Amino acid sequence: MTLENNQSPLISVITPAYNAERFIKETIQSVLDQSFTDWEMVIVDDQSQDRTVDFVKEYQQKDSRIRLIVLEENSGSAVARNTAIREARGRYLAFLDSDDQWMPAKLERQLAFMRDNGVAFSFTQYRRMQEDGTMTNAVTEAPATVDYDALMKRCVIGCLTVMLDTEKTGSVEMVNIRTRQDYALWLDLTRRGHLAYGMQEVLAKYRVVGNSISSNKWKAAKQNWHVFRQVESQSVRKSLWYFAHYAVLSVRDIIKYRISQ
Repeated sequence: MTLENNQSPLISVITPAYNAERFIKETIQSVLDQSFTDWEMVIVDDQSQDRTVDFVKEYQQKDSRIRLIVLEENSGSAVARNTAIREARGRYLAFLDSDDQWMPAKLERQLAFMRDNGVAFSFTQYRRMQEDGTMTNAVTEAPATVDYDALMKRCVIGCLTVMLDTEKTGSVEMVNIRTRQDYALWLDLTRRGHLAYGMQEVLAKYRVVGNSISSNKWKAAKQNWHVFRQVESQSVRKSLWYFAHYAVLSVRDIIKYRISQ
């Protein structure tokens, strides 16, 4: 089903893109393959230097639910996501990066879960895949609920799995930092009293691109410390407390990922 131009979709898919020509087609196709059809996909290109924009335009010609915005200058994923959020027309926001994919029933199942339970903020389990698309056995579990304190100790919420009901959360915006801006938003929402509810289903596929998982964890550790201190304004003592939990759990995750490959 293709929506008429004067009809607002129920769900807006938020997709930042930068030099994503290798994966963007598969990402878009995973949205087109959704069993739920009342959506728009807002793709914001962050001045890609490859054929990303050309590929998106090809899909636009086939389906008017796909919208493309090209930033005037390279500004980072926070600006790209916030641009898409501001342009979104749907009540619900769902996040999907340009190298990840969804299972065909993702939107349908998650929307039903949120409506049935009156949920404002939800996420799901997801499975990791290698850069070439080969699936692994590594599944990131989704706790039934996550509050602010639990989230400070460990971010178990994959951005590619999140859906928000903006009628319940109000307007949302990501902090303008280069990385971990999604984590900062989840912290903001839980700090304001919105529990994050996890679905016990694997409904998305996360692509591990480039550096090793251990290298990514080291970078994430430094970024988390920045969030603790600069974004959340936690004291050094409190930040160290949360960071200790994060470090232990991260090492456990690396071991688990190595075993499941």
